[in-house]
Amino acid sequence: MGSLFPVQETGSLPKAPWLIAYLRGRKFEQSDFDHLSKWSKITGFEGAKEAKSILSLAKTPETEERIRQLASLFGIRFLESAGLEYVYDGEANRIEMYEHPVRNSHGFAFYGHVKSFDNRYYRKAACVRKVGFREPYHLKEFDFVKQHAKRKIKVPITGPYTIAEWSFNEYYQKQLAKKYPDPRQLKFEAKREFVLDIAREIIRPNLQALVEAGAEWIQIDEPALTTKPAEVPFFVEAFNECTGGIQCKFSVHVCYSDYSLLYPHVLELKNCSQLALEFANRDYGKREAYDQLKLLKEYGDDREIGLGVADVHIDEVESPILVRDRIQYATKILGDPGKIYVNPDCGLRTRSWDVAYAKLCNIVKGAELARQSMT
Repeated sequence: MGSLFPVQETGSLPKAPWLIAYLRGRKFEQSDFDHLSKWSKITGFEGAKEAKSILSLAKTPETEERIRQLASLFGIRFLESAGLEYVYDGEANRIEMYEHPVRNSHGFAFYGHVKSFDNRYYRKAACVRKVGFREPYHLKEFDFVKQHAKRKIKVPITGPYTIAEWSFNEYYQKQLAKKYPDPRQLKFEAKREFVLDIAREIIRPNLQALVEAGAEWIQIDEPALTTKPAEVPFFVEAFNECTGGIQCKFSVHVCYSDYSLLYPHVLELKNCSQLALEFANRDYGKREAYDQLKLLKEYGDDREIGLGVADVHIDEVESPILVRDRIQYATKILGDPGKIYVNPDCGLRTRSWDVAYAKLCNIVKGAELARQSMT
C-alpha cells in the first residue's frame, strides 16, 4: 500500500484571480500578477511567464484554452508542493460541481441562481426531458492532468444523487403521473427513476471514458446524499448501476452528514473501496464527530476511510499536532491504520489561497507525525 496515512485531495480549490480576470474580461490588476509571482515561487509552477504574456493578448479560443490549461497546471503544482500523495487540478476549469455536469448533459434547462453555502450560489436547472449523455465532460481535463501530474491521480466527479437532488424534477414526474396517482408516491418514484437515469445515461459513460483514458481512481461526490434519508437506497442502486463491471478504484465522498443514515444501505455498494467523510467541522475538542467511525465497526464495514481532519469553513489553520491527534483517535477506533487516508473535510474553494495551502501543508505534517507515532 505504501506509507501509512496517505494524504489525498477531496475536490475544489479557489479559482486563480488571473484566470477569473481573463475569463470575465476584467482589467488586470497588479494583485493578479503578484498572485502569479508569489505562488510560482512557492509551488514551482512553471507557467507564470507564459500566463503573464497571455494576459496581455486579445482573447481568442486558442488563448482561452491555453490559459485554462495553465490554471489546471497551477492547481496540480499547488497540491503537489503541499505534499499530497494523490492530486488532481483543484477542478480549475469546472464552473461549479453541479452546473458543470448539468451544462454538459442533455435533458436540463437552467432556471436561475440559488444560494448554497458561504454566500456562494449555483445555477439551478430543471430536468425537462429524459436525461442523456452529450460528451465525456471530464476527459480533456483528465488527459491534461495525466500528462503533467508528478503524483498519483484521483479524479473527483459529481454523483447522480446530488445532481438529481439539486435539480427540479419536471420530466419524470410528468411521465409517471398516471402510474402513481398518489402525489407522495409519485414524487418518490419519479425521483428514483431520475437518479437511476442520470447514473445510467450520464455518469456511467463518463466513468467509462475516464477509465479508458487511464484513470485508476475516481471519487464520486455526493454532498446531498443524506438530506432525504429515505432516498439513500436510490444512491446505492445508482452507484452500482454506474460503476458495475468497470475496472477502477471507486470511492464516495459525503460531507456534512449524520453518517448513521448511510447504514446499513451502503453495505450494498458493490464497487466502492473507500468512504471519504467529514469530521473536523464538528470536532469541538473531544473528538465527538470521529466517534461516528464506530459505525464501521458496528456494521463490519472494512472499507478504507478518507478521514477529514481540516475544517474547510474556517480560516483557522489546524496545527500538525491536532491533525496527528485526530488520526490517532481514528486509528484507535478502527484498529487498522492501513485503512486510513487523510484529507480536508471537503474542497477548499471557499478559503483563500494562503489558508488553503497552510491547511494542506499541516495535514501533510500531521500525517507524518502520526506515522512516526506508529513506529
